Amino acid sequence: MERIRARAGARLFARCALLCAAAAVVALFVPFGGGGVFIVVVGLVGLALCAAGGWWFLAHRGPVRLLGALLGVGAPVAVLVLYLDDGLWRTALGSLLLWAAALICARKALRRPDHRSRARPAARPRRPVLLMNPKSGGGKVGRFGLVEKAEALGARVVLLGPTGPDGEFQDVAELARSAVADGADLLGVAGGDGTQALVAAVAAEHDLPFLVISAGTRNHFALDLGLDRADPSRCLDALTDGEELRVDLGDVAGRPFVNTVSFGVYADVVQRPEYRDAKAETALSVMPDLLTGEAGVRLDARVGTTELSAQQALLVSNNPYASPDPFGTGGHRPRLDGGKLGVIAIRVEGAAQAADLAVRGSSSTGLNVLTARRVEVTAKVDTLPVAVDGEALTLPPPVTCTLRPRALRVLVPRDRPGTAPPSQPLNWYRIVVLAFGRH
Repeated sequence: MERIRARAGARLFARCALLCAAAAVVALFVPFGGGGVFIVVVGLVGLALCAAGGWWFLAHRGPVRLLGALLGVGAPVAVLVLYLDDGLWRTALGSLLLWAAALICARKALRRPDHRSRARPAARPRRPVLLMNPKSGGGKVGRFGLVEKAEALGARVVLLGPTGPDGEFQDVAELARSAVADGADLLGVAGGDGTQALVAAVAAEHDLPFLVISAGTRNHFALDLGLDRADPSRCLDALTDGEELRVDLGDVAGRPFVNTVSFGVYADVVQRPEYRDAKAETALSVMPDLLTGEAGVRLDARVGTTELSAQQALLVSNNPYASPDPFGTGGHRPRLDGGKLGVIAIRVEGAAQAADLAVRGSSSTGLNVLTARRVEVTAKVDTLPVAVDGEALTLPPPVTCTLRPRALRVLVPRDRPGTAPPSQPLNWYRIVVLAFGRH
């Protein structure tokens, strides 16, 4: 009965999607004759010019950068003015709203049951050890009273900080191994994703549960585990009322990662000493040399059996993201136990290709979105800049990325926000089959 209702709902949403899409086209062309063609052509041209302006802004300096900024801002404004001047803005807005409704209905029609990893009951740890970085996330450890709350729940807390006159940080992996040797039956981290990965590898090595406390800046790993990123103290509930998830653990040249490994433009930027204090200014300063090939390296990669050449940027993720996200600043991974790496590769040679990427998206020749169990990255340099979970490293090529399927036992609170359901790629042929074909 449940499946019958789900199929009926999918068919209804598919028919609504087709109806809204047809209405969006009718709204464009029926009232004003050629007005619909004008709206579509002007909109696409404006989008292409905006993307071209963005390319000139990022890839050049001086007057060309200024021209790019003016074009990037001016193109959408010019499109809006043309719509207003010709009295077509109501038509454009109505068609856009109908098309948005069509997309929403289509995604609901294609929605599948959630296949994220299933949680299983977990015993309460007796000797948990938590490593906490007081400076992480702008001081979240102190702001949320994590040390006191963890100790009240029976955990031993180790605070991370610089040691010695040179100011070097403690070796967190070694601290985790010492905790295991002292009898710890759970390891946890309140800190950034890079620190999370190092301790997670030790937990996986000893088959111990691992606790993620969302006290970093962005907390991508916590997001995809469905944890509360607004209040990291809620992650500690797992110590008394938790359940266990089995997730994959990434490996890049023998170093663990939980989120992403970046090569190319982004990795080059984060290598700069000034990046930590002035991210935007540093990126704008070095982007022209990186994008035009004067300073950055071009990457060749073997993604499974697919060969990619002369890429400017390459993002390898521990399981693929729900939508292409070259910079890893948004989006989420619907599951963390799929056993495959996600790969996003970008190669944009000029303003025309940037415009093509903006208009055609993942269909553009400048963007490749792939999955594989193994990725090998090479370049004609002695050392290759790499950003592993946001941490800057240099590694000798070739650099190999793999996954250890379901290697990590993650303890999460039974009561947690959870993650958004995964979005399916739009396929209008499937929508038509759902609406009128036989199941």
